[in-house]
Amino acid sequence: MHALTRIIRSTGALWPFYLGVFITSVVTAALSLVSPFLLREATDTIVAALSDDGDVTRTVVTTIVWLAVALFGVDLARTLATNVGGYIGDVMAARMRQVLSTRYFAKLLTLPQRYFDTQRTGTVIARLDRSIASVTQFLQSFANNFFPTLITVAAVLTVSAVYYWPLALMLAALFPVYMWLTALTSRRWQRIEADKNHEIDVAGGRFAEVVGQVKVTKSFDAEPRELRSFAERFDRTVRLTRTQSSFWHRMDSLRGAAMNVIFLGIYLTLFLRTLHGHFSLGDMVMLLQMVNMAKQPVFMMSWIVDAAQRAIAGSRDYFNVMSEPVEPTAERQLVAAASASGVPLLDVAPTAAPAPADGAAVGFEDVWFSYEEGSPVLRDVTFSAAPGERIGLVGASGGGKSTIVNLLLGLYRADSGRVTVGGHDVAELSAAELRASVGVVFQEPNLFSGTIRENIAYGRPDASDAEIEAVARRAHAHGFITAFDDGYDTVIGERGLRLSGGQKQRIAIARAMLKDAPVLVLDEATSALDNASERAVQAGLEELMRERTTLVIAHRLSTIAGVDTLVTLDEGRVDEVGSPAELARSGGIYAQLLALTASDSAADRARLREFGIGTGRHGEDGEETPEAGEAAESGGETAGAGGDAD
Repeated sequence: MHALTRIIRSTGALWPFYLGVFITSVVTAALSLVSPFLLREATDTIVAALSDDGDVTRTVVTTIVWLAVALFGVDLARTLATNVGGYIGDVMAARMRQVLSTRYFAKLLTLPQRYFDTQRTGTVIARLDRSIASVTQFLQSFANNFFPTLITVAAVLTVSAVYYWPLALMLAALFPVYMWLTALTSRRWQRIEADKNHEIDVAGGRFAEVVGQVKVTKSFDAEPRELRSFAERFDRTVRLTRTQSSFWHRMDSLRGAAMNVIFLGIYLTLFLRTLHGHFSLGDMVMLLQMVNMAKQPVFMMSWIVDAAQRAIAGSRDYFNVMSEPVEPTAERQLVAAASASGVPLLDVAPTAAPAPADGAAVGFEDVWFSYEEGSPVLRDVTFSAAPGERIGLVGASGGGKSTIVNLLLGLYRADSGRVTVGGHDVAELSAAELRASVGVVFQEPNLFSGTIRENIAYGRPDASDAEIEAVARRAHAHGFITAFDDGYDTVIGERGLRLSGGQKQRIAIARAMLKDAPVLVLDEATSALDNASERAVQAGLEELMRERTTLVIAHRLSTIAGVDTLVTLDEGRVDEVGSPAELARSGGIYAQLLALTASDSAADRARLREFGIGTGRHGEDGEETPEAGEAAESGGETAGAGGDAD
């Protein structure tokens, strides 16, 4: 039960609810004890009257009537107290789920990117639902039903001890015997439960992946295979449940038999002592009712222990996540929210980029980095960008271009060396300060469900309609947006499924324009656009890049021809640094790429694809060059809903 007490301690802000549950439980228990005493008085009064030659006087009748009215009043008060306690328990459980879920989400937002690299999205979501739901449902049931009954049992033991201490001793023995027998089964039960949870989490994770990429699944005719794999996971949970349930119920039968033996002793004690005159008939009726009050929680324990073990198994998964080390530069208010005992009111005002310091706008100094120990992706990388300078990054796929972007955004920390933005070491900036300094347009637009307006304003939720429309025009998106019936209020679906690839990319570009960060990263930002759309968007990008430090990673040499400096990467090392004109004559990677783009041979085009580069030309026979093919593969403009009016 340590895990459950840890949950309660970590939600200390809910103490008024805990106090309310305790008070109503005590009141309910006290009222429950009154009824047996009233029944005892009624029984003894009736027995005495019938023993006295059957002479039932008016006084006896009046006494019995008042005892019945008292029973009614006590039962009514107990009903009210039970329901008040139930209401408090329900709200307590809802608030606890709110607190635990908020803390879990806050914790996830503080974890480094490495954590998510090894997790399935669906598994992370399933853990939120299963782990927290099992804990809150158990505590809700415990508060509403079992806890009041336990207090009643404590009072019953006290009363029983007053009447006959061996009786109280036998009643008290029920609980340690039951718990000892339960402990014999608990470890194996929880081990099997952990295996079941693993199967369910993996199945849920795959389910989320397939639903999120259902077009890919359908295009490869993989639906039967995915369904079979999903069903097999749950088939394994059924087999595990058979083993788990069979073992549990065999042991539960043993526990029940042990309890029945103890109750046999209790009943014999009551009957024989009443028969020998130690208890009156009313005493026996009262004590039998109290024994039954103690009997109820004993036989509820099978269910409560089962629910508790599920909650403990769930809380273990929850606390495993909560114990993960946070990102060093995580926002302090998120870190505080992840450990808060209540739901904190977060300051959601956008963080301003820190004032630039002396030095390069972007700098990499002797940077080494590896995703896996012993396999460096970047090796001694050094280059810098002056304020307002445009830097192009060129290299083969896997050469480290996107990794440089990841380090620049603070998604990972360099193993050694120094990364600076605006003259500040990124290790000394908070995540909010760093990311306020850098605007980025990724190759994959990554839009959210909601409206077009909300997606453009994602980095600045307080932006005016005029500001949103202005950046949409600059990104060459206003035309197709207004072609939709609802315009900027069009709901685009999860990940922007109602938009074509180029439309989504232009929304992402408008989003970066609105953020207006001093450093801009274009991570193959125009790769999803056809040639006509690229030319239209490039004009907006040129305006956005003016007087702004920009790093450009491009599929097309045309998009990096106008940069001030090119940095070529070869297997994670900086190969050359210079202007496009200088590197075009150096004989290095860039010069080789220029030569390859002038070739029509299949081998040269295959070599270009290794660098993700295209020329933007069409052959004389109308066949698309690698660039055009890659644009189509990347989801170029299609007839999206609402059309493309640009």
